Amino acid sequence: MESTSFKRGESLREIARLLRVRRRQKARKPDFRHPYAHTKIRLRDKGWRRPKGLHSKWRKRCGGKWSGRVLVNVGFGSPKAVRGLHPSGYEDVLVYNVKDLEKIDKERQAVRIASCVGLKKRLEIEEKAKELGIKVLNPKW
Repeated sequence: MESTSFKRGESLREIARLLRVRRRQKARKPDFRHPYAHTKIRLRDKGWRRPKGLHSKWRKRCGGKWSGRVLVNVGFGSPKAVRGLHPSGYEDVLVYNVKDLEKIDKERQAVRIASCVGLKKRLEIEEKAKELGIKVLNPKW
């Protein structure tokens, strides 16, 4: 096993396994929608809200898993060691300029260039990241 430590001392092999587990879990996870997204168009793109109605079937947990009536609960969570990691296994770090690249640990972190950065500075950041061997998650070219 490799000795490179990621979150909480896991090995690379273990992180890769947990990322595969997370991908499989998330493929089976239903889309948690607003309880009244099917009736109100303005609620269609909103996030999850717990149903609070007195006679709500959804709150009472009537209906099966694929009926769209499934409540958010702990069992749908991803493994703790890979929670918040990019699918590639790297920790996502937002970068605004070339100077920010000096703080990056290239073994565990990857760079995402901020959307407010212009093309000229973006190209400089990408070139410097290539020199340092840092992965860029949203390259322009």
